[in-house]
Amino acid sequence: MEFFELLWGTVLLRPYVFAFLACYLVIATLNMGFGRTILFTVLAYSITFLAEYSSTHNGFPFGFYTYIETTRDRELWISNVPFMDSLSFSFLAYVSYTLSLFLWCPLIQKGWDIRLVEFDRIKHSGRVVLTGGVLMMLLDVVIDPVAFLGDRWFLGQIYTYREAGEYFHIPLTNFAGWFLVGAAILFVFTRFDVWLSRKGFRDIGIREVAGKALWGPAMYFGVLAFNLAVTFYIGEWLLGLCGVAVALLVLALPLIKGVRGNRAAEPTESPVVGE
Repeated sequence: MEFFELLWGTVLLRPYVFAFLACYLVIATLNMGFGRTILFTVLAYSITFLAEYSSTHNGFPFGFYTYIETTRDRELWISNVPFMDSLSFSFLAYVSYTLSLFLWCPLIQKGWDIRLVEFDRIKHSGRVVLTGGVLMMLLDVVIDPVAFLGDRWFLGQIYTYREAGEYFHIPLTNFAGWFLVGAAILFVFTRFDVWLSRKGFRDIGIREVAGKALWGPAMYFGVLAFNLAVTFYIGEWLLGLCGVAVALLVLALPLIKGVRGNRAAEPTESPVVGE
């Protein structure tokens, strides 16, 4: 009973995290099926928890930091790590993966109905995995500095670094850690996905919906917009402008791809809306 009470307390305390999580679960299920979505979530949580547990004890890969246990009696913790923190990496890694696929796969477009082609050939590639890791790191350039200032908004102060970092109190090792963890999540998942495909595993929940290739990338920029809005709300204008620069840099990539990267579908192709 205590476990479920704390889990429910986590939802009440961090509703915005679970709103993003719910969107992710819908998008991922429509794109790659219920089974693969659960697999992705479990892998992402497990890899992230191990990384966070390691960092809070020996500083690798995010640098030394400590979670402040003021909410331990109000939300679910696993050891010394809040459950919601590691869980959030599942949707952050997934939307980074979808944006990476959008950037690397050829496109066909009919209005807003944009689809990815040559999808099966590209979705497990190293370039998609590494690009996804970079995109996830760029998310954190916006997320972590404002999360560090959580005592000035509804997040609350949840962690502190052993030493002040170089970028708005965040050490550069943290960003390197996000790249490593993001790439690790995508690498492990894509290896499992290859294995499942070879075994002929057929998933449930996949649906063809117009514009589905845009949903994951749109959520990526939704996460950025939410954190930038909070940044400006608390009056951190320099940090906010730096975040806007990062967001515009990333946004330019799919916009350029959308304008210049399309090609007409051949009659024999069977386009797939990207994961």
